[in-house]
Amino acid sequence: MPRALALVILPLCATLSACSSATAENPIRVLAVGDLHADANQAQKALQLAGVVDDKGHWAAGKAVFVQTGDVTDRGPDSKKLMDLMDRLRKEASEAGGEVRSLIGNHESMNLLGDWRYVHPLDVEQFGGLEARVAAFGEGGPYAKWVQERDLVTKVGDVVFCHGGVTPEWAEKGVDGINAAGREALNSRNMEAPVLGTDGPLWYRGYVLDDESVACPKLDEALEHLEAKRMVVGHTTQRDGRVQTRCDGKLTVIDIGIAGHYGGHAGAWEMVGGDARAMYVAGPEDLEDPTP
Repeated sequence: MPRALALVILPLCATLSACSSATAENPIRVLAVGDLHADANQAQKALQLAGVVDDKGHWAAGKAVFVQTGDVTDRGPDSKKLMDLMDRLRKEASEAGGEVRSLIGNHESMNLLGDWRYVHPLDVEQFGGLEARVAAFGEGGPYAKWVQERDLVTKVGDVVFCHGGVTPEWAEKGVDGINAAGREALNSRNMEAPVLGTDGPLWYRGYVLDDESVACPKLDEALEHLEAKRMVVGHTTQRDGRVQTRCDGKLTVIDIGIAGHYGGHAGAWEMVGGDARAMYVAGPEDLEDPTP
């Protein structure tokens, strides 16, 4: 038994030309939600609000690209449900001409590496008990594979998505290099791998917490390496339930506390033709966009 376990036991195109210019690499509509933390009910509310799913939980976003920036596990009882949901939506989106990119966060990596400090007791029950959950994340287990097969970072058009943040040092390796390093560390369960450390893409908080005089020059350097204009991250919960932008719109923080554990704030991020907005129950709000 891992040591830590003992502690727990639809907007349309604005113009025809915009529609015709959309490609798989640069889709006209991109949707994203942040940390869901094993709360299936709140996840449904956020995804339905964004138009990602219908009232039955099935793909409803057509040809859009949807990114989930990690941390679907821990804090609540529904880790298994949400991991399964991401798999099902990926298949349904593909059939509709859309795409789902579900990334991993620090909590998925923690589960794989045996750090279960934040696993909810009811989550263990949904796997069929402690032994079954240990096996699910153990060598060759289905949810170990779920974590190991996913990326840490993805890029859609000129927007980079990740859980925590990509520092300039990691950005130099490019999206493919980061993901290769992450997959190697996860496959070998190397808890000491720098890519899984505090300055790696799953844990880094500097862009959100540091003063902009420090954070923004570093972000500019990272975006230059990644040939991107904007970075969208989760991980650092915005306790007011609002999507935040920093560095003249070059950074967007979408962990707004969707799960009940963090307040149950339904919301999502959407970008259409390079124009981003936050989506809330009360209605959408325009967000600052980087200068072209």
